[in-house]
Amino acid sequence: MKILVTGGAGFIASHVVDAYIKNGHQVIIVDSLITGRKSNLNPKATFYEIDIRSPELEMVFEKEKPEIVNHHAAQMDVRKSVADPKYDADINVVGSLNLLELARKHGVKRVIYSSSGGTVYGEPEYLPCDEKHPIMPICPYGATKYIFEVYLQMYKFMYGMDYTVFRYPNVYGPRQDPHGEAGVVAIFTGQMCKNQPVIINGDGKQQRDYVYVGDVATANLLAVEKQKDSNIFNLGSSVPTDVNQIFETLQKIIGYPFPASHGPAKLGETRRIYLSARHIHDELGWSPSVSLEEGLRATVEFFLTKEAVV
Repeated sequence: MKILVTGGAGFIASHVVDAYIKNGHQVIIVDSLITGRKSNLNPKATFYEIDIRSPELEMVFEKEKPEIVNHHAAQMDVRKSVADPKYDADINVVGSLNLLELARKHGVKRVIYSSSGGTVYGEPEYLPCDEKHPIMPICPYGATKYIFEVYLQMYKFMYGMDYTVFRYPNVYGPRQDPHGEAGVVAIFTGQMCKNQPVIINGDGKQQRDYVYVGDVATANLLAVEKQKDSNIFNLGSSVPTDVNQIFETLQKIIGYPFPASHGPAKLGETRRIYLSARHIHDELGWSPSVSLEEGLRATVEFFLTKEAVV
């Protein structure tokens, strides 16, 4: 298959690109490099430095003629979405619609989309959340990620374009940037490896499910090779882990000698959420294969050998 991956220089999508190429697919990457890194690019992929909002994006479709679009490019910082919701919507809705219209115009068969299981459901009514849980985002980021899910369903109805929606949990692993919009694993790992102070937002009892990036890449591969109908899938571990546990496990792995400090809680952050992955297990046979401690050790090894020199 010829697959266009947006955001392919980013943390998660670069692993997805690697999985596609390893399994014999041809990959084209579109990334603005606003947050992506050239060092994450797979040399066997064709790369275009283009923003998904740009009119230049059509040139890529005309030249490369992708069969599938895997859409990871996004504004993904919850705090930034609260501070500047118009910017968040410009990328996550307007930019994504630009991509979707070009996919329709140029005969793309399927769009695979990375949504956010950690934000679209809001404060859960029950746990673990399955795909039938009510949608009630409490931050602009969650709202914009869900809005594009609705457009995908609409385009399926109007034009017959298939889709796969993955609602991601907290994804962690090698290549996650410890700065800017990073997740807590990358932030803590980067700070601990340098013996810097670690600050936990709030009391640290916020619960999430954490899934290793390699397992997420496998799900994206299954969407290309096994999925037939359009569908929405949670990716999750169904196991709640709080921030204090992440700190303590990393502290043990790294040998970090200091206690954590606690700062104010983040505005717009869901208190407790973890996801049921029963649906994707039943449909595609996917479930996480990497344990939290195993994944954290692989992340620390990357930071100690690679991140320090980037």
